[in-house]
Amino acid sequence: MNKKRCNWATDVEEIYVKYHDEEWGIPTHDDRQLFEMLVLESFQAGLSWITILKKRENFKKAFDNFDVVKVANYDENKVNELRENAGIIRHKGKINAAIKNAQAFIEIQDEFGSFDEYIWGFTEGKIIKAEFLTESDLSKRISKDLKKRGMSFVGPTIIYSYLESIGIIDNHQQNCFKY
Repeated sequence: MNKKRCNWATDVEEIYVKYHDEEWGIPTHDDRQLFEMLVLESFQAGLSWITILKKRENFKKAFDNFDVVKVANYDENKVNELRENAGIIRHKGKINAAIKNAQAFIEIQDEFGSFDEYIWGFTEGKIIKAEFLTESDLSKRISKDLKKRGMSFVGPTIIYSYLESIGIIDNHQQNCFKY
């Protein structure tokens, strides 16, 4: 029996279906995974999510499995290495943002005990059921706070998508088996 899925996960490549079924909208509390999704969502800016999903394994290798401490300490040699890596998005601004964001991520961990405590604190640990939007008051508030803390490529639309990916916002359609 075929499961009913959200429209965006119907009649698409299997990698999209797997992401929908096994990851998207599932509450995430592991800081490494939270950092991974933040990096991937930032790299997705201006591109399609399928592009990022297809390059995800390459990103994991290139960014040391999203070890936030390692990424925070990348130097110019590592930036140049990443710029030469055809397996990832080689946008210098996004690469530099990943490093800067890792540094801010660590500062947030130090301040709140974990990034999980910080990000889920915006909703007091609650999942928000939502309509299909591209941004919200919540994503604007978080975006503004992250920018104040030194992050970039974290606009309200990127953060809205991020919140969906980590399960703070549940946007599964009513006819979806994940609803």
